[in-house]
Amino acid sequence: MRHNGRMSTARNDLALFSPSGIVAKATPVRKAARRLKALGFDVRVDESALLKQQRFAGDDDSRLAALHRIAAEGPAVALATRGGYGLSRILDRIDWKALQRSVEQGTAWVGYSDVTALQLGAMAHGAAGPAQPGEGVRAGFWAGPMACEDFGSADSDLGGDDVTQETFVEAMSGELEAVGFRTEAGFDGLELSGRLWGGNLAVVQAMLGTPHFPKVRGGILFLEDVNEHPYRLERALLQLLQAGVLAQQKAVVLGSFTAYRKSPLDRGYNLKTMVAYLRSVCPVPVLTGLPFGHVPVKVCLPVGRKASLMVQGRDAFVFW
Repeated sequence: MRHNGRMSTARNDLALFSPSGIVAKATPVRKAARRLKALGFDVRVDESALLKQQRFAGDDDSRLAALHRIAAEGPAVALATRGGYGLSRILDRIDWKALQRSVEQGTAWVGYSDVTALQLGAMAHGAAGPAQPGEGVRAGFWAGPMACEDFGSADSDLGGDDVTQETFVEAMSGELEAVGFRTEAGFDGLELSGRLWGGNLAVVQAMLGTPHFPKVRGGILFLEDVNEHPYRLERALLQLLQAGVLAQQKAVVLGSFTAYRKSPLDRGYNLKTMVAYLRSVCPVPVLTGLPFGHVPVKVCLPVGRKASLMVQGRDAFVFW
């Protein structure tokens, strides 16, 4: 449980691991470990977390072994150091039953960006845990912060945004039950429920049509991305629409889409006009404003959990 902004000594062991891209320098990992210890976690860094193989955190066998090793060890929290790319290479070889056992024994797997592939794969293979596990349960898969950027940032004495870190502590203690955000006008009175799922748009798109893509009907789909121009975002979203994925959901909730470069050919076409076009062709509500993505302030979202979405005026709430 949480106490004065810290985790208690019960089930507070946390493992840092690198399932995807290379960790260029060890300093952010070390700073993250110190910050997480200050927040009350008993932190250890997996033996292969700092391996380097081209742009990956070790070769495929090493990263796969790390996943299985952590699943067997069953820490309270398995927190990815960073995303990047690499999980797609090993999806076909993951022992999903081992991950399922770790969840059943109390492990919370946390990350975003490329970690979306692990989270959606876990849903598709039944390893993410039940949709309604009961109140106060934090085990399972969480879309949330990662070590290097959110706890080991060199730009902050605290290692990252304090709201993000406090939310993480609440989620990992089982106390986080809802998140709120400000959305655009036009959705007042909206109230619906469904399975919460999603993550990085490029990864979601890449998994479409594979055995690792969960078949979710009546869900609440949340999406974010980075370094993708609005036209590329539109193309990915239209693929999900034309494949029938979006129409099967209760709602689509968009987080942050950052760090793209504008083009002189845009001539007024931007993120806002892209969203307006998507709304004109998508048969379900498309909300914006979710504080999630490649941004300093991000919430934690339980992937695969049954959730409800409610809007009052422009205030939106997702609760589970």
